[in-house]
Amino acid sequence: MNKAQNMNKAQKGFTLIELVVVITILGILAAFAFPRFASLEVEARSATVDGFGGSLRAGSALAHSLDLVGAAVSMEGNVITMAFGYPAGDVGGIDATLSDTSGFTRTDDAADPMTVTFTRDGGPGAATCGVIYLEAIANGAPTVTINSGTC
Repeated sequence: MNKAQNMNKAQKGFTLIELVVVITILGILAAFAFPRFASLEVEARSATVDGFGGSLRAGSALAHSLDLVGAAVSMEGNVITMAFGYPAGDVGGIDATLSDTSGFTRTDDAADPMTVTFTRDGGPGAATCGVIYLEAIANGAPTVTINSGTC
């Protein structure tokens, strides 16, 4: 057996330097990747609020279009309470246009009975993270305000 064959048989596994280099590279990659993954929770909560606001707008528009036809407005077996051609701000109105409100808490505005707020449950800015539905007035459409910047 020559010397080159002996070296090939003796060398097995990685050297300590190779392992340290690989661990260092993984540490650097983790340092850059972790902040990106940590901020995904806030972005996901914000996207949920944006989607919920879109659902309120779509439900309101669909109920309005059914009202324009002149029929009683019913969506998924629920009769919708209407105000000026759009869903009212009560539970039988805009809430009934939605099939699922889980993850959100409904709060009626005591000072303005035409305003209802749906706040996102959980998270650091949950009190200001949500959607405000302002019932329609005569010759006007309802207003949907999305507050997702503080989620």
